[in-house]
Amino acid sequence: MKILLLHQYFLEEDDPGGSRWNEMTKVWTSLGHEVTVIAGMMHYNGSKKREEYKGKYFVKKQQGEVTIFRTHVSEAYNRGFLGRLWGYFSFMFSSLWAGLFQVKGKYDVVLVTSPPLFVGISGYLLSRFKRIPMIFEIRDLWPESAIDTGVLTNPWVIKMAYAVEKFIYQKARLINVLTPAFYNTLRDKKQVSESKLVMIPNAADFSLSEEVLQSFDREQFRLQHNLENYFVITYVGAHGVANHLEQILDAGKLLEDTNVLFLLIGQGMEKARLIQKAKEMQVKNVRFLDPVPKAEVFKYIIASEMGASVLKKVDTFKTVYSNKTFDYFSCKKPILMAIDGVSRELVELAKAGTYVEPENPLEYDRVIRNYMKNLDLLKVEGNNGYIFAKENFDRDVLAKKYINEISILNL
Repeated sequence: MKILLLHQYFLEEDDPGGSRWNEMTKVWTSLGHEVTVIAGMMHYNGSKKREEYKGKYFVKKQQGEVTIFRTHVSEAYNRGFLGRLWGYFSFMFSSLWAGLFQVKGKYDVVLVTSPPLFVGISGYLLSRFKRIPMIFEIRDLWPESAIDTGVLTNPWVIKMAYAVEKFIYQKARLINVLTPAFYNTLRDKKQVSESKLVMIPNAADFSLSEEVLQSFDREQFRLQHNLENYFVITYVGAHGVANHLEQILDAGKLLEDTNVLFLLIGQGMEKARLIQKAKEMQVKNVRFLDPVPKAEVFKYIIASEMGASVLKKVDTFKTVYSNKTFDYFSCKKPILMAIDGVSRELVELAKAGTYVEPENPLEYDRVIRNYMKNLDLLKVEGNNGYIFAKENFDRDVLAKKYINEISILNL
């Protein structure tokens, strides 16, 4: 099968972190399928283009067995709301142009992953011109999440976003959602036919975690990175408005009399402000690290006592699974779950961590101190999460299920 994927944030080969779609496409190509990706030239946390893209609008690259067409995204992307909006629209136009005039050959399906929502317009037009079905994937309920976090406030833009969303849902042949809450919302509130809906959630990458676990010297790593005398809680992910990482600073301040150390690994438009705020608060037990390759991320997680999943306290985020939760599962680490809703239910069902009310530093303090008094819980809950994810969220298993769902469209 030949698949055309539109994904604005498909990672470069040397980008830090990991991506659902970088891993998914590896599985698909290993099964003999052909995947071409149209992706943006800007990292979702980046402020400027790489030098190799300066002055260019289209660059064709090969990443393993996956062919990638990098297309223009405005460098205004991280300059406030209007810059971000223009970043979305610039990719919408450049991805459409690339799909029409740069990408050659016939495809069986065009698959669009969102957010941003507006790339669905490109996907729809390409599906019409190429006479192939469009699959639309929802990684985040947009525009609701942007509205709830205060990123989207203009009434005209909100109205337009809802209209675009409704149009795309009508035109997609198949809609994949990442959580049960997304599924229920589309079926019950947005009146999407259940015959269109499928759920292939985020998953755990056991191939990498098990490779690290086999050869990793945890104590040596902790010694090298000045972690050996701490109870380490690691957060991996974006440092943005939606994450509201001030709550970690507040929790850290309450836990100053302990040996707790919060490691915050990642990048985002809020990071510089958070570092400055930590200095002003004189928080000594929160350490900020730059993004690192995924294998290195797994080393930090394994070297920790716990992993943290954190989002702002808004109703929309009760519908999401935090992607990094699955990395913590695969590394046998219990989870400090500061996200209510389906993410909380997931961890409680797995018996693999504890829910802490978002933005409530007193609850962070209570829960963490309880773990410090009951260290045996760390190993028990870590193993629980690993077994649960292995049975229900293995990347290879879900990637094969996804490609089977796509194959049905072409029977």
